[in-house]
Amino acid sequence: MRAYLMTDLKKIVTIWAFLLTSLSVWAQDPVFSQFFAAPLQLNPALSGTSEAPTIHLNYRNQWPLLSQAYATYAASYSQLAPKLNSGFGLSLMSDVAGNGIYNSTQIGFAYAYNLQFQKDLYLRMGLESNFVSKRLSWDKLIFLDQLNVETGAFDANGNINPTFETQPNLNINYFDFGFGALFYSKYVYGGFALKHINSPREALIRPNAQYDELPMRISFHAGGQIPVSKNNKYKTATFISPNILFTKQRQFKQLNIGSYIQHESFFGGIWFRHTFTNSDAVILMAGYELNFLKIAYSYDLTVSNLGVNSGGAHEISLIFNFKTKNKGTNYNDCLNLFR
Repeated sequence: MRAYLMTDLKKIVTIWAFLLTSLSVWAQDPVFSQFFAAPLQLNPALSGTSEAPTIHLNYRNQWPLLSQAYATYAASYSQLAPKLNSGFGLSLMSDVAGNGIYNSTQIGFAYAYNLQFQKDLYLRMGLESNFVSKRLSWDKLIFLDQLNVETGAFDANGNINPTFETQPNLNINYFDFGFGALFYSKYVYGGFALKHINSPREALIRPNAQYDELPMRISFHAGGQIPVSKNNKYKTATFISPNILFTKQRQFKQLNIGSYIQHESFFGGIWFRHTFTNSDAVILMAGYELNFLKIAYSYDLTVSNLGVNSGGAHEISLIFNFKTKNKGTNYNDCLNLFR
């Protein structure tokens, strides 16, 4: 009997944790540790940076020891249109919290325009428009008034006990807009992105409350490329790319600093993530490039107080760059880690 009750109490604690983090105004957007493998999630100005059509696929499992806390899936397609000096992108992202208690789906379109100032100096400006749909699975929630000391949340026949809690709006849909810019040259790049510039309302509980608007997310990212060896018809160039990413969304701040390294078909990286209130994680990444495919795995080794109890985070990314068989294609820029 106590086992039933303890199990249901754990469910309640988990549920309210998600209600407070996912449904509250203080929730933050998913941010991939492999931000370079999810360029459209980072900055719409990164649409169409490759001469060939490119597909990015991402999966992130955050805090796996906390009963399937957050799982995020993303996919994007980008295409360069050289005659228009433009890049186009389509994206899809799904975020699942609490084993399906709270689900968010986003479909977006991005456009970037490329300007060349000098031989090795460029500016890209991008716009994005997203349609977002969020849903709360009311049937997966368990409230205190449903608990019975003898049978837990179920009656003697195995049916879930009724609740007197008022059911809120279970669905919400809205449009979301963003803007980004990127300066880059042969060896360095830097850019920023503004997400949710229209501050859409997204509260399922108590809509039109004081803080039901999705706060704007501001990101700054910069890096460089230090060449070690040049590419040729058979081998990819070897380079080191130190980079930094700063993200702010209302009171939440995050700083990633580290380096991406590629040697022929092998690449890897290490980053340190800090939230300005505490050290958060060390990110370790390794991957392999085979013709038009790049596959990478990364692990967030949590160093904060959450530590071992969270299980860190696992990420897998796939990049399909349908470039020609001639791997010696030269780009007069330092954006190779995004391709």
